[in-house]
Amino acid sequence: MSSFKLIAITNRTQCDDLCAQIRRIAALKRPDMLILREKDMPEDEYEALAREVIAVCDEAGIECVLHTFVGAARRLGHKKIHLPMPVLRENPDISKEFSLVGASTHDFSEAREAESLGASYITASNVFETDCKPGMPEKGTAWLTKMCECVKLPVYALGGVNKKTLDEIKATPAAGACMMSGYMKM
Repeated sequence: MSSFKLIAITNRTQCDDLCAQIRRIAALKRPDMLILREKDMPEDEYEALAREVIAVCDEAGIECVLHTFVGAARRLGHKKIHLPMPVLRENPDISKEFSLVGASTHDFSEAREAESLGASYITASNVFETDCKPGMPEKGTAWLTKMCECVKLPVYALGGVNKKTLDEIKATPAAGACMMSGYMKM
């Protein structure tokens, strides 16, 4: 297995200028990958932002993965996408078109389904309590370990990941961890 990866997930509402923030995290703590998760934007605005973010990531040497908007990724000729399960289900042959396909999963059946639909990796959430999903109880590292065991794909921990919880995640078979606030608010 490759080394433990850190993945930055964007949220432009947590910083003043997203592209400047990406440059800042690239200079200070270069993540291995960045997922441009701005799914609340209209697709045309997302596409314009994605064009800028891809350029910033290319310049910084960070792998950039677009999120949700398959059409925007196609128009930009960008072959890396991360999808919520409903969007992956709507695009069952997407792995034939994209070189990297991630999927957001929340239980064992979704993890296995994502694998059967050709996902390259999955995120598993929520491992710890998170402000993104208030009131949603954490599932814990034992659950994360079982998620890793139920598929042959790399599994990235998501939800409540921070400096304090990273060591707990590293003690599991997870391929890495995703952080939003830790990167967007630094």
